[in-house]
Amino acid sequence: QVQLVESGGGLVQAGGSLRLSCAASGRTFSNNPMGWFRQAPGKERVFVAAINWSGTSTYYTDSVKGRFAISRDNAKSTVYLQMNSLKPEDSAVYFCAAKRVGYYSYNEYVQSRTYDYWGQGTQVTVSS
Repeated sequence: QVQLVESGGGLVQAGGSLRLSCAASGRTFSNNPMGWFRQAPGKERVFVAAINWSGTSTYYTDSVKGRFAISRDNAKSTVYLQMNSLKPEDSAVYFCAAKRVGYYSYNEYVQSRTYDYWGQGTQVTVSS
């Protein structure tokens, strides 16, 4: 079992930056692929970014490429999402998720149903 706790959300003006953190506890974290998803009011939860267990492979949805960066520090059991040049349409609850140990294709990284553990989410609001 892996427990995930997100932090770092808040209110920011358009063009600003935030850094989200996801602290993991429980079973070994360093081998788990991780992802970030977001959900706006009345909309489905959608993929934002993902990272493999070693941090050598990262994946992003098109709308955040060049603005967001996912990283991890396995020694601290933490995954990060650095968000720059934020836009009002980035406003959502951001969720951290973990997959069971293994190797996955890009299509598996982007599907929320393939993740086994979820955090409670952190709110990000970008004002115009």
